[in-house]
Amino acid sequence: MATPKTCKHRIGSATASLAAAAGAALLFAAQQRKCESLSAQLRAYTSLVQQQHRQGALNHQHRLHFDLLCKAMDDPTLAAVLDTYEEEVGPEVRRQYLFANALYINAVHAHRAGAMNLLELHGHLRVMCQNAPFRDYWAATKPHRASLPDTSQEAEIGRMVDELIRELDDAETDEWWVVGEPPIR
Repeated sequence: MATPKTCKHRIGSATASLAAAAGAALLFAAQQRKCESLSAQLRAYTSLVQQQHRQGALNHQHRLHFDLLCKAMDDPTLAAVLDTYEEEVGPEVRRQYLFANALYINAVHAHRAGAMNLLELHGHLRVMCQNAPFRDYWAATKPHRASLPDTSQEAEIGRMVDELIRELDDAETDEWWVVGEPPIR
């Protein structure tokens, strides 16, 4: 009689051990999923923090650039430092170029910051391209844009302005606000 009792005991022990192992495996799998979920959340949070840090740095750089342009517009001796044009320009024209640069960079920054989508930027730049001093500035700074990597956002926006100016020049209408193919994106 001792044998059947021992056999039942062994089967019961094996079943209990198997159940404990299955429970441990389920617990481990649940913990693994929880760790993976927390890891994904941490990566997303880290990405968001990095994006906010980059946006803050861009905002700071834009403010600094704008402040420097304002100082140069107010002081011709400082504006001379920024005169890198191939042709000689007088102080009045230099000041107009600095202001045109400030307007252009402000629009580009608004786009980068998400305050203006690409279609809105296109429309804003189309308005700017109506202005003769802006067009003169754009022509004078063409060599500056030549060094930009072709794939950079600034080079793409520059090509968009070049195309707008070409289309405005070729337009057979006085309705300039309808000229230019809107960007696809």
